[in-house]
Amino acid sequence: VGLREISGRVMNRLNSGDSTGSSVRKTVGFKGLGNTKRWQDAINKVSLNLKRKTSTSTRGGSFHSDSDDHDGPKQPPVAYENTFQLEPKEPQRFPTKKAEDVIKTIFTSNLSDKKYNSDNCKNLTTQLTELIRTQVKQELGVQNRFKIVVLVMVGSMKGQGVRCASRCLWYPQFDRFASYTFNNEHLFAVGTVYGVYYE
Repeated sequence: VGLREISGRVMNRLNSGDSTGSSVRKTVGFKGLGNTKRWQDAINKVSLNLKRKTSTSTRGGSFHSDSDDHDGPKQPPVAYENTFQLEPKEPQRFPTKKAEDVIKTIFTSNLSDKKYNSDNCKNLTTQLTELIRTQVKQELGVQNRFKIVVLVMVGSMKGQGVRCASRCLWYPQFDRFASYTFNNEHLFAVGTVYGVYYE
């Protein structure tokens, strides 16, 4: 049984004037509180100062309780707007130039003295991909809503021509990508970072 229902039952019995109501009045111990208003204050204290308006039907009519009347002036209701963000704010747009600098720095520091080895190429590309993804996410910060996809390709430098292409389905107004190509005497590497805005 909730506190509101208990309060309603007590008022119901008190307003009816039956013997049970009299015993309740004696048990509670609020002698001299004969009018409804004072009994209302006592019940509000017993029911932990309920903040919500309650309306309980009684035999003699309707009992209305509003504890806000005793706590000072009423505050206007707070209106909350929908915070669903459909596009990135200006400071939160994908930093294309910074992402390109991240790829360049990682390639330069990890591949400058490397020689191409087909056996180790898989592990090398995986390590480079994780490094780039981690640092790009740090540049974006924790308040970003971009999904980061990183592609790294490493090949042997033997004078051949290579053309890399990709195709994506995205929203060009917000989605961006950054790419950088590195090469030395033995190998070449192409790194691409895609920043896809997540609504």
